Amino acid sequence: MSKKERKSPEESPSRRAFLKKMGLAAGAVAMAGGGLGLARALAGDGKTGEQVRVMTTDGKVVAVDSSAIAERTASEMASEGREGLRGKKFVMVIDLSRCRNARKCMLACQDHHELRPEQHHINVLTMQDSPQTAPYHMPKPCFHCDNPPCTKVCPVDATYKRQDGIVLIDNERCIGCRFCIAGCPYSARVFHWHHPLKNSPEERARPYDVEANVPQRLGTITKCLFSADKVRLGELPSCVSACPNGVFYFGDVNEDAVTNGTTKQTVRFSELIRDNHGYTYFEDLGTLPQVFYLPPKNRVFPFEESSEETIEE
Repeated sequence: MSKKERKSPEESPSRRAFLKKMGLAAGAVAMAGGGLGLARALAGDGKTGEQVRVMTTDGKVVAVDSSAIAERTASEMASEGREGLRGKKFVMVIDLSRCRNARKCMLACQDHHELRPEQHHINVLTMQDSPQTAPYHMPKPCFHCDNPPCTKVCPVDATYKRQDGIVLIDNERCIGCRFCIAGCPYSARVFHWHHPLKNSPEERARPYDVEANVPQRLGTITKCLFSADKVRLGELPSCVSACPNGVFYFGDVNEDAVTNGTTKQTVRFSELIRDNHGYTYFEDLGTLPQVFYLPPKNRVFPFEESSEETIEE
């Protein structure tokens, strides 16, 4: 990391301020915007005793009972999931010089989105640019493109791009045609050939949360979601938080700020990309990916073959 990126607390926005902007103001507005749940909590119905800070529609931060979140209905979650967080434009940066194929990102994602062991929203590839260069590890999620071909081929509007840049899948609309899989040039989507990991009648009866894509459903599609449900609450995506080596940054382009999941350092997105020669995958396709890579130079860890099976490109 260059000296320009190592900002003092006075120079760079603090993580607390960044997460407050990213999550408390936007995510809590959505919870308050649901109306029914917040009203019930304020009225004192079914209180749990656990206080949660949310922002009301008139811009006031109030403490309410956590039942406000629990009372969100399926229709409220669907509406919020379609709209996204107003004024936000989310982006991810992956530093290839720091990846040692720990695969903690994959495990955390599988756990959060209730995936089977063979299913991945994010995979770690073994890459080698030429016979003369050293191989390196490359995490590959969905790229949440600004010009996503997957959304254009879906005949039922099950996959869509929100105003905050996140591309989601609504499995209550999905008919399993797999046109989006064919349309994605990055092989970022997975089809549910088998029953989900959690398949009891009680699990299937849960209200569907499109931002987490749970409960998962047989015969539908799943993919990386930037952990949209966690982002709504002001948290970092599961993969970003789980990485022990500081590979991932996540944040808001409109704020020009991204936070590293390991060091908890917030830096300017524009400077991080400019000073480290950031790039996107298959730029010539015109899909405008919103996941950026920093090249594997000045590597923190030597390349090691993993005992885990890797997919090679």
